[in-house]
Amino acid sequence: MVPKKDLNELNASVQSQRATLVTMEGNAAARHQQRMTQTSESTQTILEAIATQVEKPSCPPVSVQTACPASDASRGRADRLKGKVIVGEVEKLYLADPELVYTARIDSGAETSSIYARNITRFERDGNNWVRFDVPVPNTSDFVTLEKEISRRVRIIQASAEDSERRVVVELQFAIGDHQQVAEFTLADRSNLTYEVLIGRNVLQDVMLIDVGKEFATSLPEKLQPGNGTRQ
Repeated sequence: MVPKKDLNELNASVQSQRATLVTMEGNAAARHQQRMTQTSESTQTILEAIATQVEKPSCPPVSVQTACPASDASRGRADRLKGKVIVGEVEKLYLADPELVYTARIDSGAETSSIYARNITRFERDGNNWVRFDVPVPNTSDFVTLEKEISRRVRIIQASAEDSERRVVVELQFAIGDHQQVAEFTLADRSNLTYEVLIGRNVLQDVMLIDVGKEFATSLPEKLQPGNGTRQ
């Protein structure tokens, strides 16, 4: 038999241990809740940081190129590749000075462009060498007279002739499609040829590309079309 006094002391000890266990359990639960709260806050912070990086990347976004404004329909058309005008074997050419539209042959085998001219007469003006010549009015038997300063002279050797021929070279302003340019043209008798104007490498180089499968790949601006102050 255990004395009553010892039982009371034992019960008191048990009660004390139970109280200690309850306190320990409460502390553990509080620490667990605190850790969960800290973990939740840390996770939220990480997610917000990720969202910020997604919404505001460190590298600037690639800008979207704005489409160029539509060109004026009156300007005419000339397809381009890397900045060069694509032309066919035959194109309409506007000659500025007489305001005439010719059908020109495009020939990469010719070094210098040429135009049909007759009555070629050289003369001097203000100490410089000039030339007076007639060019045909397309689809008529008429000619118009032009006067230009001589740019230079060239020697032409043709396969069909034994002797060489010296030709006068002048600068003329012209347009093919919406491309305008001033270039040298030799004055030549092209009466036996199909086309009154020939465009050679001095115009084509760095400016035009030939699509041999096409003709009239360009179109002149509306204001330069025959009937709008020009003749063809």
